[in-house]
Amino acid sequence: MVLSSGRSAKSVSKELGLDGSVLSRWVKERGTVRAGGSAVAPTSQAAVPSADQADVIARLQRENEQLRMERDILKKSIAIFAGPRT
Repeated sequence: MVLSSGRSAKSVSKELGLDGSVLSRWVKERGTVRAGGSAVAPTSQAAVPSADQADVIARLQRENEQLRMERDILKKSIAIFAGPRT
């Protein structure tokens, strides 16, 4: 919000009910701050994933989905085996 709006960290922190030092620290970690206190978005290319990073992200998303399915199957099997015995 600070980086996208160009407003000072102090005014945004007041609006959000946050301590100004916390928001200022986050802004410093994320980007740079002008002399007047308003933030400037970082100019690094890290925000745009490369083709290799996109491949890794896609692979991890597939793996994550597979793990979710396995977890759900295990939850269902536990419910079946832990159910009332007749």
